[in-house]
Amino acid sequence: MMNRRVLVGAAILAVAFGLVVSSVSAHGLGERYVLPIPLNMFMIAAAATVAASFVVIGLFVNRKPGQFWYPRYNLLTMPVVGPILRNRVFITAIKLTGASVFLLVIATSLLGINKPVENFSPTFVWVVWWVGMGYISALLGNFWMLVNPWKTTYEWVEGFVAGKGSSDVGMFEYPSSWGIWPAVGLFFVFAWLENVYNGAVVPFKLGLIVLAYSAITWGGMIAFGKYTWLRHGELFSVLFGFFARFSPTEVRVSDGRLCNRCDGCANQTGGCIDCYQCFETAAPAQREFNLRPFAVGLANPGPVTASSAIFVVLTLAFVTFDGISETNVWLEIQDSLQSVVSGLPGDTFGTIDTIGILIIPTVFLAVYMAFAWGIRQFEGTTDSPVFDIAKVFVISLIPIALAYNMAHFISLLAIQGQGIIPLISDPFGNGWDIFGTAGYRVNINIITAEFVWWVSIVAIVLGHILSVYIAHVISLRRMPTAAQAVKSQYPMLALMVFYTATSLWIIAQPIAN
Repeated sequence: MMNRRVLVGAAILAVAFGLVVSSVSAHGLGERYVLPIPLNMFMIAAAATVAASFVVIGLFVNRKPGQFWYPRYNLLTMPVVGPILRNRVFITAIKLTGASVFLLVIATSLLGINKPVENFSPTFVWVVWWVGMGYISALLGNFWMLVNPWKTTYEWVEGFVAGKGSSDVGMFEYPSSWGIWPAVGLFFVFAWLENVYNGAVVPFKLGLIVLAYSAITWGGMIAFGKYTWLRHGELFSVLFGFFARFSPTEVRVSDGRLCNRCDGCANQTGGCIDCYQCFETAAPAQREFNLRPFAVGLANPGPVTASSAIFVVLTLAFVTFDGISETNVWLEIQDSLQSVVSGLPGDTFGTIDTIGILIIPTVFLAVYMAFAWGIRQFEGTTDSPVFDIAKVFVISLIPIALAYNMAHFISLLAIQGQGIIPLISDPFGNGWDIFGTAGYRVNINIITAEFVWWVSIVAIVLGHILSVYIAHVISLRRMPTAAQAVKSQYPMLALMVFYTATSLWIIAQPIAN
C-alpha cells in the first residue's frame, strides 16, 4: 500500500509545477474570457487533481494484469444496426462518398478560384478533414480506414486491372528495419506544410500537394502492398490509427488462427484487434465490430518499435508547437531571432518556424528520455537501455496528445469549420448556390471563450489522468509487486503534472494578432 511519502510527494509536485506559471487571460475567440480565479490557481488545482489521481490509481489498481480482456459488445449482432453495418451497398456508398470528396478537393484546387476563403479545398482539408477526422478517430473509431480515398481508389483500380481487391503483394518486400519511419518522415513534412508554408492554404498549391502525396501513397502501395504501406508509410492511417486506440470501438477477428497472417497482428498478445487486413479478408461470421471502454486499446501489451515511439512523441510535440506558434510568446521569439537569421535565404519568419519544427520535437524527446531514465532508476532496471524504457511507456502519452488536440482545435472546428457550409454550394467560387447555402455567414457566437476554456481544462486534466492510468497498468506488468510499480512511476507522475501545467499555460495564452 502507498505510504505517506507518496501523498506528500504528489502534493509537492502539484504545487511546485502549478506555480511555474503566472496569471494571464484565457485563449480567446475574438472575445477574451476573464478567469474567475488567477490562472496559477487553476494550475495548482489541475496539477493537484492529476497527482491525486496517481494516489487513487495506486491504491485501487494494484493487481498485476492477467490475460488482456475487457468488456465488449459486437454491434454486428444487433438486430437493426448489424445488417446495416454489414450491408455492402452501405459500405460502398461511404467509400464512394470519400472518393468523391477527394476528387472534389483536387478539382476545386486546380480549377477553382485561387482564393482560400472562396475555394472549397483549403477549408475542407485544413479544418473539416484534418481537425474533424482526429476527433472522429478518438471519440468514435477508425473511420479513416473506411473512407481513406487513396485506399479506395487503389482497390478499384486493382480490381479492374488484376481482378482482385484485397491482396497485399507488392513489387518488393518491405524491409522490417524500416518500421514506420516513412510515416515519421512524412509527418515532419506535413507539420512544416501546416505550420510554416503559407502556400498550403492557396488552392492551386494545395492541389499540387495533394497530388504529390497521392503519388507517394499509391507508389508505396504498388511497391510494397496496400496494407503494408497503410501500416507503415501512409501518414494518416498511422496517425488516426494511434488516435483510434483511444476510441470506444474496434474491429476484431474472432478466429485466432488468422492472427499470424500479417505483421499487423502477428505481434499482438490481445488477439487480432484493429488489423484491417485480417478483418477485411476474414469470413463475415468471424468479424466483430465491438463497443469497448475508452482507452483500453492503449493498454494492449503489444511491443512498440523505435519508429512508433518517435511518431507518438512527434504527435505531442507538433500539436504543442501549433499552439505555441499562434501566441505572442512565439511572436517575441521571432522578433528576437529575426536579426540572427535574416541573412539566410528564404522568408525570415518561415525559417524561424522551420527551426521550431525541428527543435521542439527534439526538446520533447530529450525531456521524455530524461524521465524515462528516472523510471529506470526507480525500477532498478539500470541494465536496460533508457530508450527501451521510453518505448514501453510512450503509448501512455497518446491521451495527452488527444486532450491538447481537442483543447487547441475546438474553436477552429466550431467557428472556421462553418465556412464549409456556403462552400458546399459554391465549391469552385463561381457564384453558384447549389444547395441554397451560399449566403450563410459564420456565427462566431456558436461557442464562447468561457466554454472553450472549460472544455480545454477538463480535456487536459482527464487526458493526463488517463495517461497516469495507462502508465500504471504498463508498470504493473513490468514490476513484481504493486508497490514497486507505484514507486517506479514517480518520474512519470512528475512528467504528467509538469505537462498539465504547461498545456494549460499554452491554452491560456492570448493569440497573436
